[in-house]
Amino acid sequence: MCGITGWVEWKKDLTHFPSVLEAMTDTLAPRGPDASGTWATKHCALGHRRLSVIDPANGAQPMVREESGAVYVIVYNGELYNTSELRKDLMNRGYAFRTNCDTEVLLVAYIEWGAACVDKLNGIFAFAVWDDRRQELFMARDRLGVKPLFYTIRDDALLFASEPKTLLIHPYVQPEVGADGMAEIFALGPARTPGHGIYKQIRELRPGTILHFSPDGFRTRTYWRLEAREHNDDVETTAERIRETLIDTVHRQLVSDVPVCTLLSGGLDSSALTAIAAEYYNRNNLCVLRTFSVDYRDNDKHFTSTAFTPNPDAPWIKRMTEHLGTAHKEVVIDTPELIESLRVVVTARDTPGMADIDGSLYLFCREIKKDATVALSGEAADEVFGGYPWFHREDALKADTFPWSLHLASRIDILDPEFADWIKPAEYVQERYREALDEVPLLDEEKRDPLKRRMREMSYLNITRFMPTLLDRKDRMSMAVGLEVRVPYCDHRLVEYVWNVPWEIKTAGEREKGILRRALHGVLPDEVLYRKKSPYPKTYNPSYLAAAKQWLLDILNDSASPLLRYVNKEKLLAIAGSDEERFNIPWFGQLMNMPQLFAYLCQVDYWLRTYRVTVK
Repeated sequence: MCGITGWVEWKKDLTHFPSVLEAMTDTLAPRGPDASGTWATKHCALGHRRLSVIDPANGAQPMVREESGAVYVIVYNGELYNTSELRKDLMNRGYAFRTNCDTEVLLVAYIEWGAACVDKLNGIFAFAVWDDRRQELFMARDRLGVKPLFYTIRDDALLFASEPKTLLIHPYVQPEVGADGMAEIFALGPARTPGHGIYKQIRELRPGTILHFSPDGFRTRTYWRLEAREHNDDVETTAERIRETLIDTVHRQLVSDVPVCTLLSGGLDSSALTAIAAEYYNRNNLCVLRTFSVDYRDNDKHFTSTAFTPNPDAPWIKRMTEHLGTAHKEVVIDTPELIESLRVVVTARDTPGMADIDGSLYLFCREIKKDATVALSGEAADEVFGGYPWFHREDALKADTFPWSLHLASRIDILDPEFADWIKPAEYVQERYREALDEVPLLDEEKRDPLKRRMREMSYLNITRFMPTLLDRKDRMSMAVGLEVRVPYCDHRLVEYVWNVPWEIKTAGEREKGILRRALHGVLPDEVLYRKKSPYPKTYNPSYLAAAKQWLLDILNDSASPLLRYVNKEKLLAIAGSDEERFNIPWFGQLMNMPQLFAYLCQVDYWLRTYRVTVK
């Protein structure tokens, strides 16, 4: 994985601005600690920071190739999992290769097939190719949006980058946020509307989208989207197809020239990936697979079981590591470093995020990076297979809003009334929700059956609106320390197939993710196979709540705090001095309760100050 950036402008000679390109590229150094490169011609300047995973000795970027008198240049962030098949196809078409890296294969694929190359890719990617003869920039992002890509259009110029911070350092882009951006932060956040960049001048290239920029103008096109199709396989055939696809996906994603590990929680999703990877390592006489887990100081004393977090991970992790014989390392996080990480992760995200849920992942990845460069993670299984509690709770199914955020009224209640009147949070969320529902493809039967329609909607909402939040988190926290995290459950073949599996088959055996459990019979011990879902762990240490509360109190008592313009100080002081039940249940996702509310608001204050955000 890497960091990419670029600048195209038709009325300037960009070779005269090397310092700007270097500054933009340097902001991406954490994403690519192994190498740096830039390339510029009159109307195009490209920058790249590299994290070496495949063919470390070669594959430097920006990569330039001349073919039939035309010059093509690529900057690329991601990993292709069908590189060998593509290389063979292209060699049969007469192309020769100088490296073993997927960057060259991707560039040649574009030269051969143009924009249609994206239809042939199996992987996670965000890339840009400059065609010097045609004077055109082409950009593309993977189908599920695993790899980020942001851009800015200004008159006859286009800027792009893996992260907003890179665009913000360019003199064309200012840290200005309007009413919709603030509604994203205070009403939808830490989720974000696809395509929205929070900052006024920044957009996100949506998943499954390509972009062309030339002197003739700017255009985008969606090349992939979820499509509703009849599912004709029975339960056993469906389970076997899922099993075969998942095993193939994991095997493809184990390819690397640097150490690979798995993130293991002892739950169904991560245990399945670890078991498949361990079997592959054993069968191919490779080294012992390394696994990593995360926990918190004194969580064994303070853990509280809830409907969202029914049991701790530790006993299940022990069961799996002993069963598979992996080389396991537990990372234990304490409150002081967790509090400090809340600032670091704002800089990693360029916006407020999931508070300590982000912070712990950042600290976890930082420790993993000491021993490995690539990790496999179980992200996205719950969205794809319908594992979250809100898929199974009547209140969430009947809610006329995003089911992971059912307490908007409580969030609005802590806002300054004038500010709330300006951003109109309830109306904003409802508009974004309606937009999402309008996108949902439906079979004729689903149009007639309210329950089937709702389950299709729930699946679509989770894959296209909730999953990007977690993928964004995973990318930013891992790449902030130069760790590549791969997500096998985001393989588009698996997603396309399971998306059309009827709900009664997805819940085979009357269990959440029942079809996945059936697909994994014989892969996992039965007790792990049927463990009740538990999310990514968080701290239950009361010292964390106390520290987050104190930080927020310090902010509320600081007359210079920019946060004060947007919140109701008196109501927040009252909440901090009490134990209000309304924030003791998740106000976002499964994990964000009162401690995370305090921490999130602290992050907002830190973001406003550090990024010198102008709100207007």
